[in-house]
Amino acid sequence: MIAPLLFPTPLAQPALPPRRLLDRFGRVHTNLRVSVTDRCNIRCFYCMPNERIRFRPKKEILTFEEIARTVRVAASLGVNRIRLTGGEPLVRRDVDQLIAQLVGLSGIDEVAMTTNGILLREQAGSLKRAGLTRLNISLDTLREETFERIARRKGLRRVLEGIDAAQAAGFDNIRVNAVPIRGLSEDDIVPLAEFALARGLTLRYIEFMPLDAEEKWDGEQLIDGATIRRILQAHFGPLTPAARPDKSQPAQDFRTRGGGIIGLIHPVTQPFCGDCNRLRLTAEGQLRNCLFSQNEWDARGLLRGGAGDEELANLLTDCVAAKRAGHGIDSPEFVRPERAMYQIGG
Repeated sequence: MIAPLLFPTPLAQPALPPRRLLDRFGRVHTNLRVSVTDRCNIRCFYCMPNERIRFRPKKEILTFEEIARTVRVAASLGVNRIRLTGGEPLVRRDVDQLIAQLVGLSGIDEVAMTTNGILLREQAGSLKRAGLTRLNISLDTLREETFERIARRKGLRRVLEGIDAAQAAGFDNIRVNAVPIRGLSEDDIVPLAEFALARGLTLRYIEFMPLDAEEKWDGEQLIDGATIRRILQAHFGPLTPAARPDKSQPAQDFRTRGGGIIGLIHPVTQPFCGDCNRLRLTAEGQLRNCLFSQNEWDARGLLRGGAGDEELANLLTDCVAAKRAGHGIDSPEFVRPERAMYQIGG
């Protein structure tokens, strides 16, 4: 009888660590902001021009399937939070169908949206049913005249109705974003806080950034976060720093004596780049590793050129690996990006 051949038992191989989107400064990227359109139904001067706008033709905008595929690959690299932006995402037809696709992807824990609220009254219910996790609603003033000076369109009443509709639909974690402008809306700082606190909303004030399409940004118009806090404390009393469970969140949150939350985001005077975990996908499929980046990585070219998921994963990895330490707004070497906020995705 021939003895059976004996082979040595192979040594157990350690499992390979999962790939992550890691930059050279050790920041792990888990947050992807996806612009679904560059179009908008208002014309806020800090975001886009008032007229003579060249929007991207439909054929250049990523389809829902292309967005979902990019998000799926990003999720395989550790991305677990998605924020849909624009332009105004609610002008994209059937955006609730995209939300449903993204919510169903393995590894995705949150799908949020930033909206101006103009179309929210009609769509809040469908967004909730699709699985949208959270809403951020832009609201800079409670005065119609000031709203029109900022947005260059009417619409304050519709935004307020949209907030009511969102709460009625069951959204219980709504954030309101406000950009105070010196000489225009500083008198709205306290009324906005009273409005948000009375309705159980989280209000966040964001410093005015040099991302306006008409390139008229002036540092003199900036109301810095420290000044906003002094104004609020003069009215509400001391603001107590709140817990920060996610160190990568851009806001410094404070709790009022009544228990409400007010956040301050200081991208200009106190950059938070050291803890940044975000990258962006523009509506026409360009990856950006920073809002103020001068470079882009062409995901659409791969998506429409027959590339495999590994090539798309490598593009995401390369994009994050090239990220700078910070955006440099506070540096004399700062160069503002060629594209405005609405073209990048807020």
